[in-house]
Amino acid sequence: MLFFRKNVLALTGLFLCLFLLVHFAANFLLLLPESMARSMYNSYSTTLRSNPLIKLVSFVLLASIFFHVVYAWVVTRRNRAAKPQAYVMNEAHENSTWTSRNMGLLGVCLLVFLVVHLAQFWARIKLGIGPKVGLDAQGHVDVYDVAKHLFHNVYVVGFYALLMIPLGLHLYHGLKSAFVTLGF
Repeated sequence: MLFFRKNVLALTGLFLCLFLLVHFAANFLLLLPESMARSMYNSYSTTLRSNPLIKLVSFVLLASIFFHVVYAWVVTRRNRAAKPQAYVMNEAHENSTWTSRNMGLLGVCLLVFLVVHLAQFWARIKLGIGPKVGLDAQGHVDVYDVAKHLFHNVYVVGFYALLMIPLGLHLYHGLKSAFVTLGF
């Protein structure tokens, strides 16, 4: 059963990494000159919101996050229950990295980041929570404007930059572990 849980953890983690790559690449549109960026980013965002395939992927994404968190918790609890006492002649840092021992802490940081990010973008754009989002010249929801105003706040930029550290550490260890678990 542990084999199944670790495979679910690895596969959901790899899917989440794939999503992150696509999300990261799409956000590069924000770096174009404003006249191009606004049009392209808002058109891209409109396409995502109206595409039925993307809606299906968003449900898979949500399920992946849920199962990744649940199975990570289950695997961690079972591992700790299997050996409740530390080895007498062993220091933790001799067998594992700080990152591997603290994946749970890093994961909690990422969950906090995810909730904040979804509140700032998804809840505002999809649910209409918060300040009203206008339309651009083509009649698309002006997601570019939301991002532009949000990232002009130094505290928001600092929060995002700071949370990239646990993201990078989590991805570094998680990708290595996923490939080992899946036999690559």
